[in-house]
Amino acid sequence: MSKTLFDKVWDSHVVRKIEDGPDVFFIDRHFIHEVTSPVAFVGLKSRGIGVMYPERTFATADHNTPTWNQHLPVADPLSANQLEALANNAAEYGISHWGLGHRNNGIVHIVGPENGITLPGSTIVCGDSHTSTHGAFGAIAFGIGTSEVEMVLSTQCIMQPKPKKMRINVNGKLGFGVTPKDVALYIIAQQTTSGATGYFVEYAGDVFENMSMEGRMTVCNLSIEMGARGGMIAPDEKTFEYIKGRKHTPKGADWDKAMAYWKTLKTDDDAEFDVEFNYNATDIEPMITYGTNPGMGIGVTQSIPLAEDVQGGVSTYKKSLGYMKFNEGDSMIGKQVDYVFLGSCTNGRIEDFRAFCSIVEGRKKADNITAWLVPGSHKVVDQIKEEGLDKILEAAGFVLREPGCSACLAMNDDKVPAGKLAVSTSNRNFEGRQGPGSRTLLASPLVAAATAVEGVVTDPRTLINA
Repeated sequence: MSKTLFDKVWDSHVVRKIEDGPDVFFIDRHFIHEVTSPVAFVGLKSRGIGVMYPERTFATADHNTPTWNQHLPVADPLSANQLEALANNAAEYGISHWGLGHRNNGIVHIVGPENGITLPGSTIVCGDSHTSTHGAFGAIAFGIGTSEVEMVLSTQCIMQPKPKKMRINVNGKLGFGVTPKDVALYIIAQQTTSGATGYFVEYAGDVFENMSMEGRMTVCNLSIEMGARGGMIAPDEKTFEYIKGRKHTPKGADWDKAMAYWKTLKTDDDAEFDVEFNYNATDIEPMITYGTNPGMGIGVTQSIPLAEDVQGGVSTYKKSLGYMKFNEGDSMIGKQVDYVFLGSCTNGRIEDFRAFCSIVEGRKKADNITAWLVPGSHKVVDQIKEEGLDKILEAAGFVLREPGCSACLAMNDDKVPAGKLAVSTSNRNFEGRQGPGSRTLLASPLVAAATAVEGVVTDPRTLINA
């Protein structure tokens, strides 16, 4: 029987099928962080049970961490308590822990691939919705709730109904200045934030085959923003080259054995999906959001749509524009911006900093812009310095911060003030996502960089090679 990539990985991890119910599903890798794990450990202790496979669980501190003066004690009491709880729980149960100051510390969905923990054909969960990032390696990866974190810690399994299958094909050649972030935002704008609800998405076609592993991670990261349970891309030679020799990847004969299996991880030619969509790469331009969900996105040169031309309720649409202080028909180009954020598990990798520097090199940060440039890990910091990107940023008036989730969400010190407008390379633009009353425009590192030097929303294509 022909199978999709998703079927092959899912079916090989089903421990038990429950008639008219969910599957009991085995988890290969479990990532935990300081926010969604403490209550799960309380549950373990109250029931007097342990962690079944501590060697399959990996802990890192990221959401509540400061991105400045990390050598000092964390000032916020709640954050400090959560970080301490993560460290204590990891020590008590024998779990690998990368806390503040550890050379492997960073955003959970960045340090996993960096250290070879994320492997093709594996199943991965974390108490974080953007776990879908790891699907870039041909893994089934999805976010879980705190009660499910406890379930995985204690049994290494989870109970899940098998999602339906969707394939999204994007073929052709991307245009000048169009990045993987733009591809993802374009797809979400077409699908809306609920278009893939109940599905697991496989991305296929020329565009994803030609994309770097870092770009694939960005796309899979954003799968959740159209309602999907997760997204994945079939592993290929780029995948194998990326993971080879990393800390937790198989070595020697084990590598050869793994490769033999990994090369089978692709959708059979005659396998069927529940639904399939096709998009043309030439239709995609640099994107930017204008509303209060990631599906409210347009090409950066386009105008905000009229209420009568969009799906959904008119009153909800107008409420969103009211919050953003925008009007129907407005051009996004030229809107004055207050903050620019480069980072998060969506765009905090070295490729994103290279892109940002390609625009700001030889230019200066606009005076009206407060910029937070936050690498996703210490390894990204090291690469930035090795390549001299820190010097480019410094000369342009930017300051490099320390790793963490930072201004992706209002859970640490990096909060955008009420009423201020931010261009952000993160993944969500909900009301108050970056701080109470803050307003967020999601965009690529190129759009963020162009905006940072011009002080207003800017099409990066006007600055590239200018």
